[in-house]
Amino acid sequence: MAPSVSMIHSDSTPQNIMDFVVNKGHGVKGLAELGLKTLPQQYIQPPHERFDSSDYEEQPNNDTIPVIDMSNWDDPKVAEAVCDAARKWGFFQVVNHGVPIHVLQDVKDATRQFFGLPAEEKQKYSKQRSVTNNVRFGTSFTPEAEKALEWKDYLSLFFASDDEAASLWPLVCR
Repeated sequence: MAPSVSMIHSDSTPQNIMDFVVNKGHGVKGLAELGLKTLPQQYIQPPHERFDSSDYEEQPNNDTIPVIDMSNWDDPKVAEAVCDAARKWGFFQVVNHGVPIHVLQDVKDATRQFFGLPAEEKQKYSKQRSVTNNVRFGTSFTPEAEKALEWKDYLSLFFASDDEAASLWPLVCR
């Protein structure tokens, strides 16, 4: 059954949110598809846990995402740029990495296909149900222990061998 707004509300109890997002496998994508007008309380960081940008001497340029050129990946300046971008921004774009465009497109296509699967199918790869630690679907990493749930869904696929990938990875990701 597709999720409906009647299944959950922004003021739902923590148990209802956990059940819908984590236990039933709808994830954050399922919440977003409900068309909620406000963010559920379980996703709002307590004020004392929020990022304080005044802790950083130098503010990032708000106009552009850092771009890291990997053509000279062994140059110490590249490692420094990665650390700097991660520390100041939390993410960055990598160029000249040598990964063919068609491979990147295949990964994006497989990702869209996986997250487009019914919740019951994605749940087969959850931390609680996956037959291997090398394949994990989830939302927050430890939702039962976090002060605020993370607004993300993820699929982690660790490559061990062609045989394992062929037998244990979701079909749309092989």
